[in-house]
Amino acid sequence: IDGNSYNTVQIGTQCWTEENLKTTRYRNGGSIPIVTGFTSWQQLVTGARAYYNNDSTTYAPIYGALYNWHTIQGGTLCPDGWHVPTDAEWTTLTTYLGADPGYKMKSTVTQPTTGGWNNLSSSSVTNSSGFTALPGGFRNWNGNFDYRMDRAYFWSATLNGSNPYFRQLEYNTSSASSSFNSKELGCSVRCLRD
Repeated sequence: IDGNSYNTVQIGTQCWTEENLKTTRYRNGGSIPIVTGFTSWQQLVTGARAYYNNDSTTYAPIYGALYNWHTIQGGTLCPDGWHVPTDAEWTTLTTYLGADPGYKMKSTVTQPTTGGWNNLSSSSVTNSSGFTALPGGFRNWNGNFDYRMDRAYFWSATLNGSNPYFRQLEYNTSSASSSFNSKELGCSVRCLRD
């Protein structure tokens, strides 16, 4: 989509994109609008994208886009043959990685100027899986941007009631924890091969 090309990595039985999604369109050609306004973002009930601090020039090449969960509902966000993983598929990944999956998923880059982690808490961070998670932060339901350089947030396609699950990696933990929150969050997306 958009002529983008993504590196991929095989982890166990799964094949993942090694980079965050950066498309501006669904695979059916429909546009995903950029929403910069804070009030506008929190009132959305349709798909939208943003870039950290509304700065696509600086952050799009490193972190891709931050998408609200409404972009995922139609199942056409990822390229043909790929999909947004379910929470169970994320669990398949972390189970395969075993103990301390976050250490095995986080990029070892620590230079904030190149998009790396601000302060990795352990020399145990290896990125041995090749997943190469970078701390792109997220956009809160109220439109604020938070946690760049400290955390990575990735959507799942699974709902808990009306709230979607996401995976979170933090600079100071070894986990890749599952949590759920509002559809109005703006999170990164990794695609999984069908």
